[in-house]
Amino acid sequence: MAEIMGTKTPIADVVFNATEDIIDMEQRDGLKSIREFLKGKTAYDVLPVSFRLLVLDTSLLVRKSLNILIQNGIVSAPLWNSKTSKFAGLLTSSDYINVIQYYYQYPEKMDEIDQFTLDGLRDVEKAIGSTPIETVSIHPFKRLYDACLKMIASKGRRIPLIDYQEDNKREIVLSVLTQYRILKFVSQNCKETRMLRKPLKDLNIGAYDNLATATMDTPVFEVIHLLAARGISSIPILDADGVLLNVYESVDVLTLVKGGIYTDLQLTVGEALMRRSDEFEGVYTCTDQDRMDTIMDTIRRARLHRLIVVDGSNHLKGIVSLGDILHYLLLGEGGDISAAQSAANSTVQSPVQEKSHLQA
Repeated sequence: MAEIMGTKTPIADVVFNATEDIIDMEQRDGLKSIREFLKGKTAYDVLPVSFRLLVLDTSLLVRKSLNILIQNGIVSAPLWNSKTSKFAGLLTSSDYINVIQYYYQYPEKMDEIDQFTLDGLRDVEKAIGSTPIETVSIHPFKRLYDACLKMIASKGRRIPLIDYQEDNKREIVLSVLTQYRILKFVSQNCKETRMLRKPLKDLNIGAYDNLATATMDTPVFEVIHLLAARGISSIPILDADGVLLNVYESVDVLTLVKGGIYTDLQLTVGEALMRRSDEFEGVYTCTDQDRMDTIMDTIRRARLHRLIVVDGSNHLKGIVSLGDILHYLLLGEGGDISAAQSAANSTVQSPVQEKSHLQA
């Protein structure tokens, strides 16, 4: 006999869905294996054999820093305070959006913009009440699992790896890990991602309600306000019927204010997108029927930053960010980051002895 909801039913009358039970079991086992994989690797393991790193001094002019990022085809860079010889945070497109917000709130200070330096960004944050510049970092020999937890807790999309010299403990900025690089590393090296066969609709990840959107005729500055107010990195662009046409990203703002020209912010989104770089990776879409294993395979093959969830007619339904995916892989549906951090702190923090691999 089997007892279901307080009543006793003959076992022959109980219906089991073998396929769903197997998928649920494989999903749990797959997630467990992925978490063990992350705990067995260090943050350093994710780095490619060769890479370049651009570090900006906080005494650099904001205008020059923007040109440097654009010329080198990057959207963020670690900051270094040469006076203290310490890591000073991570410069991202959000910081330039803060500067734009600041000068629109205080237009009388627009004449000072050419002399504004990176170390003044904290004053900008205080003036407009924005989120402080990202300063979270981790040692390269810490577990990759711990690096991911730190990113999730700080709501950051990247985390710098900070090493130190053995003789004088001087900090060394080694590299920066992004959500994309970590997820691609997992998809390439952890075969258990193929066990994640449950569709998005059953995973409770992503945002589907009260989404910020715009049209091709929306002024760019209104979109910038939305990006700043919501603390998000992209805005779906829709037509009058709610059909997805494109996505405006926070990094698109950089090309508009290149050289300190802020008048282009009066352009419409459609006009601004015409100036987008040819290197734009495109807009990646999915449906709520797509499975996590196919999503991980897409991350393995293509460079993407989010998935726009649409229906069969390409109407916007939701957005799944890389942060949502990383959160799910580590914590599951609605997982508690505080509990996970406490558990992580109670165990060995790195699978190898933590010591600097850099010599003075």
